[in-house]
Amino acid sequence: MREFVVEADGGSRGNPGPAGYGAVVRDAVTGQVLAETAEYLGVVTNNVAEYRGLLAGLRAAHALDPAATVHVRMDSKLVVEQMSGRWKIKHPDMKPLAAQARGVFPVDRVTYEWFPRAENKHADRLANEAMDAGTRGERWSAAGSRAELAAAGSPGAGAGPSGAETAGAAAARTAGAEAAEAAEAAAVRTTGASAPKADDVRATRKVATPGWGPPDMGAPATFVLLRHGETPLTPQKRFSGTGGSDPSLSDTGREQAARAARSLARRGTIQAVVSSPLARTRETAGIVAAELGLDVTVEEGLRETDFGAWEGLTFGEVRERWPDDLNAWLASPDAEPTGGGESFAATGARIAATRDKLVAAYAGRTVLLVSHVTPIKTFVRLALGAPPESLFRMELSAASLSAIAYYADGNASVRLFNDTSHLR
Repeated sequence: MREFVVEADGGSRGNPGPAGYGAVVRDAVTGQVLAETAEYLGVVTNNVAEYRGLLAGLRAAHALDPAATVHVRMDSKLVVEQMSGRWKIKHPDMKPLAAQARGVFPVDRVTYEWFPRAENKHADRLANEAMDAGTRGERWSAAGSRAELAAAGSPGAGAGPSGAETAGAAAARTAGAEAAEAAEAAAVRTTGASAPKADDVRATRKVATPGWGPPDMGAPATFVLLRHGETPLTPQKRFSGTGGSDPSLSDTGREQAARAARSLARRGTIQAVVSSPLARTRETAGIVAAELGLDVTVEEGLRETDFGAWEGLTFGEVRERWPDDLNAWLASPDAEPTGGGESFAATGARIAATRDKLVAAYAGRTVLLVSHVTPIKTFVRLALGAPPESLFRMELSAASLSAIAYYADGNASVRLFNDTSHLR
């Protein structure tokens, strides 16, 4: 049985920021490099990039010999401890990536070892090359990697456009990665090998696939997000969350729902309908489902934020009564509305968990989620890796349609936002 060593690394310049990963597969006996892979990931966190590097390295090793044993070496203590089973994985962005990594090889054929960042230069260089290429609008290639090394006259030390990452960039990336790992670790804490075959090993290169992801990932889980139609409170711009009067649709709202239903029926892509438990969403979902010939499943996690004592009031009325509470709410995602409402941070955690649950349940299918302003904006924010304050920078109309595709590698693609063409 052959044995491989996988060295993997990921980085994010900003955390979240422009990110990439690099991974190397070596022969465990000779140390010969058998495969390299790297990819620019767009804007994600450092920990997501580390997990993506691990997953890519394992897949590269599997492509060489699916019967091999693998020893993974990474400078991310977080990933090593979580994949070794010593630390729990609680972050919603990490769980699906860790599950995919465990599925590449049988778990008893993969071992993990932490080693210092200074010894992980090869994978680190590939990750930085991928980030550099991505920020130039290019994609990483093994040929380009070799050309950069040749131009730098170096066998692989350092990273960056000329093979030598600047000291400032390296320090910033290292500090950001270590800070991210420390924060995640604080939140979650609670090697035998067979002899390799003596046959000749052919060296290969694995080039990162361009586009949204590898072609073998299969169809994504696609969420078509429909905000409910108008209620009597909607035109007045009053806070209307989970803890309020739970209004039904107005006549205008029912007409909006019917128009959305006819538009979705013409597209013919919806395979299931899932609704928030509140009256306005269930009524909207029922109108659409009847047009599509589908049943409605109610999902508690899709409910609107609870706005506490602000329910039924306008923004101006809230400012008159509780100016300090409103200012705190606008300034921090952890602040709750007056009277014990739900913070945006709590809503975000709820939506992330609901997203993971629904992605698993509807893998490869297109499902209509009928929900509310804050949940739909939160789905979009999480897909983009945007900060919490971005919620205040999105406009979401009644009965509007948005769409997000979720791929097997953990990536998401926002395909549509606030489309109201069916209402005109």
